[in-house]
Amino acid sequence: MRAIVTVLGKDRVGIMSMVCALLAQHNVNILDISQTILQEDFTMVMLVDAGNCDIPFADLAALLEQEGKDRCLDIHAQREDIFHAMHRI
Repeated sequence: MRAIVTVLGKDRVGIMSMVCALLAQHNVNILDISQTILQEDFTMVMLVDAGNCDIPFADLAALLEQEGKDRCLDIHAQREDIFHAMHRI
């Protein structure tokens, strides 16, 4: 199952590392990644394969969101099909 992970927040050292490590802990493979800095804001979009994730996807999404809140970041994970359907409307 493929999913889109988005990360937004004030740029600082270690954001990408933290998100990648958390995904790796749960056996989620990163298929593609794009990140940029817009002035002082960090933005990242990842396409991931969560087919072998060791926890339910809803739990992974909640974990990413909570880790983001703990670090003043906005992190969301959505199934790829839902992400694309939302952006077609």
